[in-house]
Amino acid sequence: MPLHRSCSVSVFPTVSALALAAATVLTLAGCGGGDGAKAGAGGPGGGGMPPPQVGVVTVQPGAVALPTELPGRLEAWRVAQVRARVAGIVQKRQFTEGAVVVANAPLFTLDADAFRAALASAEATQARAEAALAQANAQLERNRPLAENKAISAQEWLATQTTAKAAVADVAAAKAAVQAAKVNLDYTAIKSPIAGRIGRAQVSEGALVGPTDATALAVVQQTHPLYVNFTQSAADALRLRRAFDGGQLKRAAGGAAAEVRVVLEDGSEYPLAGKLLFADPTVDPSTGQVSLRAELPNPSGVLLPGLFVKVRITQAVNEQAIRLPQQAVTRETAGDTVLVVGEGNKPVKRPIKIAGAMGPDWVVTDGLKAGEKVIVDGFQKMFVPGAPVTPVPWTPGAPKAGGAPAAAAAPASGAAPAAASAASR
Repeated sequence: MPLHRSCSVSVFPTVSALALAAATVLTLAGCGGGDGAKAGAGGPGGGGMPPPQVGVVTVQPGAVALPTELPGRLEAWRVAQVRARVAGIVQKRQFTEGAVVVANAPLFTLDADAFRAALASAEATQARAEAALAQANAQLERNRPLAENKAISAQEWLATQTTAKAAVADVAAAKAAVQAAKVNLDYTAIKSPIAGRIGRAQVSEGALVGPTDATALAVVQQTHPLYVNFTQSAADALRLRRAFDGGQLKRAAGGAAAEVRVVLEDGSEYPLAGKLLFADPTVDPSTGQVSLRAELPNPSGVLLPGLFVKVRITQAVNEQAIRLPQQAVTRETAGDTVLVVGEGNKPVKRPIKIAGAMGPDWVVTDGLKAGEKVIVDGFQKMFVPGAPVTPVPWTPGAPKAGGAPAAAAAPASGAAPAAASAASR
């Protein structure tokens, strides 16, 4: 019996040790199988995740116009204040407020009775003067032979001549008075001095108006074409001139007038281009600005005087500038940067200088070289900073880069369960 107890004691520990050893081996085998699966999934030829695809554009310097955006306001081509030339009572308004009127179109009618009476009186005075002239001429002709024969004194003959000349002057004065009365009568019909769009009437029927009134009866504005008045910093103008003199930039229009584009308050660009008329040769000492003026066609009357606009004017051309899609540029307080595909297809951050916007692109003047590849799309696939990428040509409007890598990664995502199944077996 003692011998039997010692055998039983020695058998159970042996079985337990064997079971523990077998479990340890299986565990180690499972761990080794996991490493093998990972090696097969991530290693070469094992169907692992390839470098993510990113859309790139190849840098190609070329001649790019450099637009300058400046604040400005629209001004009517002509502005005429409608005023009364004579005093009178307004009898009738003959226009529709806000309508387009032609030159010499009747706008207001004043009470003309007093002016008709003044004209009749002037005409009567003229008739009296003409009658007196006729009598003086007759007397002159009667006294002429008498004076030649010394039948009348020299004093009497001189008086006859003077009377005739005075009668001629009286007739001329009477005719001038008649003409003035006619002009005043015509002034009772107040007409538009220019063609254009008329605003609201400042007086109504029954109002007494006159030439000394401070307020105009109405205002007519010619809005086709329009003036665009804007200003530019004198420092910017001087910097631009130095760039011209140094050969970095070329004048955009040569000897022709520079083209001007207008951006409205809602951000839309006016479809018709204007032309620069002049730049003031004097700098405003209070603001340090130079005044410029452009002419802008407005055949449909969409634009109104006084409207605030942004003026885009192309003053120079950079023959070595680069256009990049705006989504490729990161704008920060420290400066503008892009990601360039560097050695080993690794993204490299690169600072750049931007001269302005042109449509959907930024105009880059420094920081890039011809032939470099700039990343435009696929940033969301770049999980590991500095990891290699697969550059593919980017086309505006094309599907975003990164769709292909997702499909290629599908087999890799299925390899892990297979390896786990093999390890369990």
